[in-house]
This record gives sequence, C-alpha cells and structure tokens, in this order.
Amino acid sequence: MPLDGVELMPEPADSAIFTAVDPNAEGYSGDAYGVSDEAAKKLRRPVTTLQPFIWPYGAVGASASIIIMILLWPMIQPLITAYLPASGWAYESSGVDDLRDEGLDGSGIKVCVVDTGIDPKHPDFRDMNLVGFRDFYSFDHGTVRDVSQSNHGTAMAGLLVAKGSGPMRGMAPNVELSIAIGLGPEGTTGNSVRVADAIQWCRVSQQVNIISLSLGGPFEATSQIASRSVAGAVEDALDAGIFVVAAAGNAGPHNSDVSTPANVNRVISVGAYDRFMTPWSNTSIGSQIDPYSETTREWPNQKPEILAPGAYILSTVSSDKSPPYAYSTGTSDATLFVTGSLALILQDLSQRKIVNISTPNDNRIDLVKQALAESANPIGGQIGHDDRSGYGMLDAVEWRDMVESSADQW
Repeated sequence: MPLDGVELMPEPADSAIFTAVDPNAEGYSGDAYGVSDEAAKKLRRPVTTLQPFIWPYGAVGASASIIIMILLWPMIQPLITAYLPASGWAYESSGVDDLRDEGLDGSGIKVCVVDTGIDPKHPDFRDMNLVGFRDFYSFDHGTVRDVSQSNHGTAMAGLLVAKGSGPMRGMAPNVELSIAIGLGPEGTTGNSVRVADAIQWCRVSQQVNIISLSLGGPFEATSQIASRSVAGAVEDALDAGIFVVAAAGNAGPHNSDVSTPANVNRVISVGAYDRFMTPWSNTSIGSQIDPYSETTREWPNQKPEILAPGAYILSTVSSDKSPPYAYSTGTSDATLFVTGSLALILQDLSQRKIVNISTPNDNRIDLVKQALAESANPIGGQIGHDDRSGYGMLDAVEWRDMVESSADQW
C-alpha cells in the first residue's frame, strides 16, 4: 500500500520493528516505552517528508551523477585501473595458470598476430622477442607501432607476451613474435586484400606455428570474392600445417554465422564466455552450413569450436596512457587465450620430444581440433555441439593431455 500520510510507530518489544499507522491513531502510551506520553509521540516517524526530496530532487541528482560519470570516465578509468583485479578468473578457469605453473612460457614457438600493430614503448614489451614486423596498411615497415586509436593490436599482443611489469602478465611471453598490420585504424577487417597479404606473409616469410586473427566480418561484408581471398590465404596456411585461431565475432546472438575467416573449415573459431562461466551476451553463433562448400559442417569443425575468457580482460594499451592498461571485452580477447594455450601446449610437447612441430604436416590440424573438442568443458549440461557455446569452454590442461594421447599420429 502507498505510504503517503502515515507514520511509523516503533513496537515496545523491539524498537527496531516499526508499524505503519494513521497519524491520528492513539498508539502506545509512554508507559509502554518507559517515557512520558509526549516523548512517546516523538518516537513516531513520518514518512511523507522523504517524498519531496526523492522526487524530483533525488531523481535529478541521480541522473546528473550518471551523466558526470560518463563524461569523466576517460579520466577516471586510468586512476582506478591499477587497483582493479587483473582478470585472474580468466587464467584460472581456462587452465592457463596450471600450464604456466609448470614453467611453460612459449619458448621456441613462433606466433604471428595479424592486427593493428603493437606499441613497442610499452614497459611490458621492452624485452619481447619480436622477430618480424610488416605493415600492410601504409607500408612503413621500419616503424613498429599500433595504428589504431583503440590500441586493439597492443591489447591482443599483451595478452600473449606482456612480461608482467604491471598488473598483468601474458600467457606465453617468450614466444617468437611476428606482428603484421593487417587492419587500419578502424580495427575491423576492412580491406580484405591486406588481411590476406598479412596472412600470407606470416606463412611464407615467418614460417610460424600459429597465426592469431582477432578480426573478422560477415561472409558478405564486401563481397564473396573478398571473403574468399582471406579464406584462401588461411587455407594455404592450414595446408602448410600452421594452426589458425580466429575470433568468432561479436555479432551474436542473432547473427547468421561466425565471422570470416573463423568460418573456414579447419580454423579454430573462438567465442567468448564471462566470469560467470556463461557465454558472453554478444558472442556470435555458428551456422550448420559451410558457406564455401554449402555442405553441413561436421565434428570437430562445427562453429564455433570453443569458448574462452572474453569479458573484462585486463591488458596493455598505449604507453602514453597512465597507467598503460585497460579492460576490453569480446571474442578478440578470447582468441588470444586459445592462441596462448596452444603455444604452451606445443612448447611442452615438443620439448618433451612427444611431437615434432618443425616439419610441415597438415594432419596435426585435425588431431589438435579433435583434442580441443573432446577436452572442452560443457556448459549448462550441453551434450555435443551447440551453435553458441561450441563444444564447451577451454580447458588448456585437458587439451594438452588429449593432444599428447594422439601424438603417435603426428
């Protein structure tokens, strides 16, 4: 019932309990409280006096506070970032922490990241093992940099190779890193030709083990010809035995399929989950039909294949910011968790002479993807593949063990 025109009267047995009564009601006498009748009346509290403040002044004040917070957020965020948690849940839930605790750091594994570049002045990158850099945006190959205002490439690289001088540490900081600028300042797939050229450079010039693609767009983003040019470059890499990990996209849950090139058959397509171990709200869903062959996708290449942490992940940003760290969300971040996990797995198995990654062999692509599907943690009782959560959530340790069990087929 509305509280207008009533008073709250304390109960004598427990003064913390109040009863709503009419202001003209007699109420309890002073004897019930051990005070005079006059003092007993003063114990009653009118509630209508709050309403003029709550409306309109309280509502106006709350609205003004929200507007001020939005306007000042760019200045406030750097001040609080240093005191916020470094996304520890993500490294723990995915099994990355367990692999790192074994002393694995990505040594000996070659990874190529196609993105907007990297800020080499960041304190976490001073000792990174950068073995190659190529600019397919403006062809300034001699100036290592990040061309985007959002620092997308720097954030993705940080998740992999940040040395831990600040509040976070990359998953595989000692990988042999190659960086290709395949995206412009817009930070999306944009020109498909330059993305395709960047992928080809990773394969031919750098001869890497893993290509990480935190990028993508719809199959018909510009034309099927453009989409197929990126897909063709990816297929060449896969045929050479190079693992390709790509973002499923942030267009869900009502999109028609994962992004290009995550939609390519043998690519590992990565969606995102949040700290509540549920699919991130905007992670893209996959179609049952392969857009290139127009046939039904089959295990273990149904899309997406896996979910990895991708909500409010702390990473590196421009060295001009103070502190140079910020949170980001999306399947881009999730992609690096799979890339980093795979780098640690390949390091471990190759160092123990269980697998040989130095010779080209495209058979390993299928074996690793089968192990990924079999090792994933199902979400919410799912059985088999789900068009949103894939085969489940990333379990890096179980993935490693599954790959090891099939090593005799490499």
